[in-house]
Amino acid sequence: MPQPNRPGRDVAAEITDLIINKLEEGVPPWSRPWSLSQAGGRPLRHCGTPYTGINTLYLWAIADAEGYRSRYWMTYRQAEALGGNVRRGETGAVSVYYSSFQKHEAHPKTGQDVVRSIRFLRHYIVFNADQIDGLPAYFYAAAPETPAAPSDHQAAIDAFFTAIPADVRHGGNEAYFSPTFDYIQMPNRSAFTSIDHYASTRCHETVHWSGHVRRLARTFGKRFGDAAYSFEELVAEIGAGLCCSQLGLPNILHDSHASYVGHWLGILRGDKTAIIHAAAKAEQAFKYLMTFSSDAPAGADVGGGSTADCAA
Repeated sequence: MPQPNRPGRDVAAEITDLIINKLEEGVPPWSRPWSLSQAGGRPLRHCGTPYTGINTLYLWAIADAEGYRSRYWMTYRQAEALGGNVRRGETGAVSVYYSSFQKHEAHPKTGQDVVRSIRFLRHYIVFNADQIDGLPAYFYAAAPETPAAPSDHQAAIDAFFTAIPADVRHGGNEAYFSPTFDYIQMPNRSAFTSIDHYASTRCHETVHWSGHVRRLARTFGKRFGDAAYSFEELVAEIGAGLCCSQLGLPNILHDSHASYVGHWLGILRGDKTAIIHAAAKAEQAFKYLMTFSSDAPAGADVGGGSTADCAA
């Protein structure tokens, strides 16, 4: 039987707790799952549409924790419609989306009737294809393959970064984005162990570039105060993970960013919705960077909810 939504279930807290656990284990869920799952990439709905927003991170984390290799997730009924059967005793994962309703109330000063739109988080239960028997063969991951050589991704790397009009300078031994002078500084390519790792680092700095006041104007000062800089680093790490997934690249937690993990844990423990906010901002940055490319994914939604053709 499908698992019903439990009354009063704090889904945001469940998601945040799992992300915290993965960070404490040293395995950020945006860093490596595509190397463990079939052909890499984001988690997919039963119809092949990629999940977005917090659902990407959460399902990556679940797959990593449980060892699932399939990218596909679906509801109990969707599995049945495809001829599959969720195995007895399997536990589903939550897929979240925002819904809203309108509330009529009296204006505190005028007494006139006003309408206020209230957003709230909803969820439904999905299962990985590895938890389901009898699905068509393509839902299951093939046998692991030898990792592709870095040069296999060169065309995608070149196409992605060439299209983005960032000022990128090379030299020195640091990678950073200068918001004051609006440029990305990178060590020479020869300083990296592979072109893939160079591109992974450049993804991180390019996400920072997207948040400049001339572009997405991404700021967190009011909400996170002194932790705003660390929160921006979290957005950049998640955003880099999405870019690396798009390009088929490995993404690692670079030593220069490892010091932020403690700050991220503090933020997440203090605000159970912070990771959802970070994932949404990272998704926005990823979409912005993809607008420069002819390979931009279609049909994605920042909130991570289901789309019309994949409704649960």
